[in-house]
Amino acid sequence: MKKKKLSFRNAVVVFAIVLSLFGGYATAGDVVSPTPVAFAAPLPDLPGYLGKDNVPDSLMLLPPPPAPGSAAFALDESVAQRTFAVRDTPRFALARVDYDLNFPQVAGTYSCALNAPVTERDTPTLFRLLRRVKTDANLSAGAAKNFYQRPRPFMVNHEPTCAPEAEAELSKNGSYPSGHTTIGWTWALVLAEISPDKSDAILLRARIYGEDRNVCNHHWFSDVEWGRTMAAATVARLHTSPEFRADLETAGKELATVRAKGLSPTRDCAVEATAMAIQPY
Repeated sequence: MKKKKLSFRNAVVVFAIVLSLFGGYATAGDVVSPTPVAFAAPLPDLPGYLGKDNVPDSLMLLPPPPAPGSAAFALDESVAQRTFAVRDTPRFALARVDYDLNFPQVAGTYSCALNAPVTERDTPTLFRLLRRVKTDANLSAGAAKNFYQRPRPFMVNHEPTCAPEAEAELSKNGSYPSGHTTIGWTWALVLAEISPDKSDAILLRARIYGEDRNVCNHHWFSDVEWGRTMAAATVARLHTSPEFRADLETAGKELATVRAKGLSPTRDCAVEATAMAIQPY
C-alpha cells in the first residue's frame, strides 16, 4: 500500500500553529513559508541517577504487546483510526512539538502547567534533574522495546505521521512501550511532587503528551498506556537515590523562587490550551 502524504497546504497550516505555540507571529490562518522552526542546538543526554543496571525491567514488568487479531489490538487500531480526524488542527501541531525530546526545547513542556519557566538559567537544578531523569526513564522502557520490536502504527496503516523525517529511524526502534510517554509521565510525577498545587494541571499535560504519540501515528494506544506504568516504576526507583532526592528538594526551592519573581511560562499557554482541548479519540 502506498503511503499517504500530508498536502502542502496542510503542512503549512501545521507549521504555522507550531510557530504560534512558541510565541511566534503566525496563526493557523496565516500564509507562511514552510521553513524550519529555529530551535536552540540540542544538548547531549546526561547520565541518569540510576544507571542502566538499576532501572526497572520493562521486560519483566509488562505483559507482551497485544497480538494481531486480539480485542486489545482491535482497540489499538480503532484509536489510531480516530486520531486521523485531528490532522490540520492545533492538536496535531502540538503533537509535532511534543515529538521533540531534545533539551532545551523540551524543558518548556510543563511550563504552562507549572505557570513558570523551566530553563537552564532560571531553574538550573530542575533543568539538569529533568535531563537526568529522561535518561533513566528511557532506559527503563528499553528492554521490552528491544525484545518485542513491535511495528509502529505508520508501518501498519501507512498513514502520515507528525514527523515524516523520523520515520526511517523509528522503523528500526520498537513501539512497545512508548519511550516518550515513559519519559513524559516520569517528568510529570516528579514535577507534581515538587509542585503539588499544580499537580492536576501537570498530570493533565502528561496525559496529553502521551496521547500525542497516538496523534503522531508513532505509537499504539497500548504502547502509551504501559509507558505510564514504566514511568511509575522509574519514579519509585528514583526515590532510592539520595542524589535524586537532594536535587528534588533543591529544584522545589528553585521553582518557588521563580514564582516569587513572577516570571512567565516560556510557551504560549493560550495556544497550548486550545490545542489540548481538542480530543483525538
